[in-house]
Amino acid sequence: MIEVARRDHPGLRFEVGSMTDLPLPDASVTGLLAWQSLIHVPDEEVAAVFGQFHRVLRPGGHLQLFFHLGADSRVKTEGYGGHPMKVHVHRRQPGQVGDRLRAAGFDVGAQLLFDLDGQARQAFLFARRNGDS
Repeated sequence: MIEVARRDHPGLRFEVGSMTDLPLPDASVTGLLAWQSLIHVPDEEVAAVFGQFHRVLRPGGHLQLFFHLGADSRVKTEGYGGHPMKVHVHRRQPGQVGDRLRAAGFDVGAQLLFDLDGQARQAFLFARRNGDS
């Protein structure tokens, strides 16, 4: 995906890294997009991830999360097209995620919930880094 992004958008910077240890200077980015990546972070690491997001975002910087709704975790053993895999998927409640974002120094501005035929319950959360923290 990074190769495609770099090829299709050569004027933008794309990096691979860990959300628990972002290789970026403090307050160096104006926005973060984390779509379907928080679902692979265990509960005990979420605070560290949100701490890193807060650290690298400029005051007033925007964050958009997209994740699976629910209250359970499971191991996914088959990917799209039947490819074997072993990936942990953690589902979360928007209120819980919002509380953790606020604890990390974010203002939660909006949430959008989806329930596609009861099969794919998902949420978007939009937040902004507090300007005074």
